[in-house]
Amino acid sequence: MTEMPTRRRAPGMSTEHRREMIVATALPLLVEHGSAVTTLQIAKAAGIGEATIFRAFADKDELLDACVSAALRNDHVLAELDAVPLDQPLAARLTEAAATLHAYLDRMGAVIGAVHGSGRRGERREPADRSATGGRATATERTHQAVIRLLEPDRAVLRLPVEQLAAIFLGILMGRRGAPGDAETRVETLVDVLLHGVVDTAAATG
Repeated sequence: MTEMPTRRRAPGMSTEHRREMIVATALPLLVEHGSAVTTLQIAKAAGIGEATIFRAFADKDELLDACVSAALRNDHVLAELDAVPLDQPLAARLTEAAATLHAYLDRMGAVIGAVHGSGRRGERREPADRSATGGRATATERTHQAVIRLLEPDRAVLRLPVEQLAAIFLGILMGRRGAPGDAETRVETLVDVLLHGVVDTAAATG
C-alpha cells in the first residue's frame, strides 16, 4: 500500500507581520467609525477570527495605540520626498513635496481625530515601536533635511539659507487650513507665495 505523503502546513505569519496587517486593516475603519469601531468589524475586514486580534494585541486600546503610532510614522513620506527629481524646476519640486506632506498630515489628523473625537481619553501608552521611528523630534528633523535637499540645487539664488527656508516651508504647510470655516489653501498657491511673496509687483509698479 502506497503511503500518502504528509501535508506540511504553510508557515504561519509572524506576530509582527500579523500586527501590521491588522493595523493596516483597522486604519480606514478607524477613520470611518472612530474608536467605536469593534474588533469584530476589524477581524471581518481582515479575514481573520476576532481571537486572532487578541493574540497580537493585549486589548483594543493597544490596537488603537498601534494605529496612532502607524499614522505618525513618516518613513514612506521620506521615501517619496527622496524620490522627487532634483532636475525639476524649484516650484515643481516644492509642489510635489507639499502634496506628499499634505496627504500624510491629512491621514495622521484623521486617525488621531477619530480616536480622540470619539471620546477616548486617558493616558496613551508609549508605542512599542518608538525606538524604530526615533520619536517625533527625529521624524521632524528628517523631514526638514528632506526639504533642504529639494532646495539645495537653488541655494545660490535664494534670499535665505536653505535650512531656514525649509523650516518656513514646513511651517506654512502645517498651518495651511487657516481659520475655522475657511477653505484650504491649494499647495500650488502656498508654493507660489513662498517663492514670489504676497505683493503683486506688476500692480504695485503699474
